Amino acid sequence: MVEYMSIGDGTIAYDISGVGPLVVLAHGMGDSRHSYRFIVPELVAAGYRVANVDIRGCGDSSVGWKSYERTDIAGDVVALVRHLGGPAVVVGQSISGGAATIAAADAPEDIAGVVELAPFTRKQSFDLVGILRNKRVRQGTTQLAKVMMSGSLKGWMGYLDVAIPAKPADWSDDRARIETALSRPERMAVLRTMLKTSPADAGAKLAGVRCPALIVEGSADPDWVDPGAEGSKIIVDLPGGIGELVVIDGAGHYLHREVPAKVLAVVLPFLRRSLAPSTNNA
Repeated sequence: MVEYMSIGDGTIAYDISGVGPLVVLAHGMGDSRHSYRFIVPELVAAGYRVANVDIRGCGDSSVGWKSYERTDIAGDVVALVRHLGGPAVVVGQSISGGAATIAAADAPEDIAGVVELAPFTRKQSFDLVGILRNKRVRQGTTQLAKVMMSGSLKGWMGYLDVAIPAKPADWSDDRARIETALSRPERMAVLRTMLKTSPADAGAKLAGVRCPALIVEGSADPDWVDPGAEGSKIIVDLPGGIGELVVIDGAGHYLHREVPAKVLAVVLPFLRRSLAPSTNNA
């Protein structure tokens, strides 16, 4: 059942299941909480209370927000944690990975740990030579450029085909769901706005994170010439000893869709170290 939380003039949609310490899941741009459909049941079974949120402008959350920066998404996440009763571990993918960093730095009493899946958490440099040499990155960048320039739905779906090299069994239904959502002009407008945001606000907060942080990258992610190197740079910018990097071979940008078992294999031990699970899995 979808629940709603009001923040200013907007509403954030989420659903919650399970009993135990709180884990908040936040998806990437152009997506919805449905992307965590393989992850939620396993977290609940492991003894966690799971809040699966539609970030502002996406899914069942409202549009019309004044800003869609990572800082704004982080504020929404912290508000939800406080609303539900934390502390919580925040799992954020892509743009929400950067938001998780900001939430951890700004609200250390509320955030017990962060898991960042293929995160955009640092200011990016443009590697033209790397893009030209790497077919996967070249294809993904070309499709994203179409979305940024003209709001091309075909461009976004083309990007997803590259960014999700191992399609889940229900990909045809999932793809149709995404296509239907982004066919609405106001939803596409949010995506284009998010694509133009900079992760610099998240990068500026990395040194202020005090909780444990797990960075998970896919080696076949088309958003970086070397996804592992991007993850390593995040670890370097975090305070010493709190960051851990895992690179999953062959996975793309949407690891939680493609290889949920491999993601859970690294996330569940991290959660046990950060939050003691409930013995009541009701």
